[in-house]
Amino acid sequence: MAKISLKNAQQTQLFTYSFPLRIYYEDTDSGGVVYHGQYVRFLERARTEWLRFLGFNNTELERKYKMLWVVTEMSMNFLKAARLDDNLDVTVAVETMGRVRCTFQQEVKRGDEVLLKARVTVASVSATSFKPIEFPADVKRKMEATCL
Repeated sequence: MAKISLKNAQQTQLFTYSFPLRIYYEDTDSGGVVYHGQYVRFLERARTEWLRFLGFNNTELERKYKMLWVVTEMSMNFLKAARLDDNLDVTVAVETMGRVRCTFQQEVKRGDEVLLKARVTVASVSATSFKPIEFPADVKRKMEATCL
């Protein structure tokens, strides 16, 4: 089950969504260490579940608003390896919110130990033209409510 964390008001980020994840054999290389490309999938899953937590899903956004999300920028800092059978949490926190773009801070953690830090920027685009469009007002309002 996903978790929400409200942090101390002295910290810059007040809301963090956390998605639980177990590492399976399919996620690892022959040495039982998570293959680096899998982290992109983990981050995407967590953002998708964060969106569901806010009351939306990608199918609904495409159908109702003709909107898609596209990743425009991603940076990852690999700090420690995850291994087979690890129980991890993948966090999602909104760093900045614009009319068309949103930047997330994400972490992959094993308990309190941070294994990976990522910064992911997504944009809202038209499902038909793939040109940037503004986030729908109700979606943006809920997204903004999760960031400082």
